[in-house]
Amino acid sequence: MIAGKLEVTIKIDELPQAVTVENGWQQFEIDCGGRIISITVKPKIWKKLTDAASNYPQWVAAIAGKLGQQSDRGFVLDEPNIQVFERKPKVETVSAVGAP
Repeated sequence: MIAGKLEVTIKIDELPQAVTVENGWQQFEIDCGGRIISITVKPKIWKKLTDAASNYPQWVAAIAGKLGQQSDRGFVLDEPNIQVFERKPKVETVSAVGAP
């Protein structure tokens, strides 16, 4: 048997409601199919989310981290990292096949 590393990636496209904990860190929860994931991030990482929400009309964030301590309703995400991407609206192309 070999050792592996279990990581979880959660994708969101809305800014979660956060609570400020010690030293300006932000804590929020995400419901993933009935399992509640508790996430605590540094102010710098939280700023990535708030900047995306205010600067991009559509965006998506990938929150990745290690599977942490289990809770009654889900688990804690340890060592979370966030990547934010602007979502470009799909442009419909007109096909030349049906043109007169």
